[in-house]
Amino acid sequence: MNLHVILHFMERSQPRPSGDLTELIFGYGLILLALWMPDFPQLTLAPIAIGATLAIVLASRHSLDELGLGARGLTPSLWILPAALAFAALSIFVADKAGTLHSLYQGDPLHIGGYVVWTLYQQFLLNDYFMPRLTRLLNNEAAAITVSALLFAAAHLPNVPLAAGTLLWGFVSCALFRRYRNLYALGLAQGLLGLCFAICIPDAVHHHLRVGLGYLTYHS
Repeated sequence: MNLHVILHFMERSQPRPSGDLTELIFGYGLILLALWMPDFPQLTLAPIAIGATLAIVLASRHSLDELGLGARGLTPSLWILPAALAFAALSIFVADKAGTLHSLYQGDPLHIGGYVVWTLYQQFLLNDYFMPRLTRLLNNEAAAITVSALLFAAAHLPNVPLAAGTLLWGFVSCALFRRYRNLYALGLAQGLLGLCFAICIPDAVHHHLRVGLGYLTYHS
């Protein structure tokens, strides 16, 4: 990671404990509220949650490189994609042998593309919204990564298998972002791994990757 970018990011991220804690509670609370709402109010609240968290991050006026949305760090981070592809291929092979491999629910390009965009935004939330605030509050990067991964996993409950997977991926993706400071490979890798999870684990277990209230109201 470029030293100039790190120093510049730190200069523009001065500690403000009360503001950071307020934004963490507000952002995470809004996300959980949307996830645990019935379908109709969720359609209204979800865009509000996305827009509010996006606005808070953009209000800090960090550059695209600082947010991981520029070209810096992209090339050295691209190995993440073939690594994710190799893991997905191995998982598909094992699932096929175990008899759990199945077709993707709503496997048309529109739904797949929308899901990948959503995973990119999840990485934005994880590494640009939660990680910086937790790092300042806890004053410890390892602790911030741990808490960020736990919050990421908890947001996927009561889908226990998915929460377990996102806990591990939360640790890995936060650590990789700290190294490369680029979101693109991480977001695409999460999309690939999520789709792999969807076809390798029976729908009866992960309920079409639903979380929150949607997981509980799922009908096969």
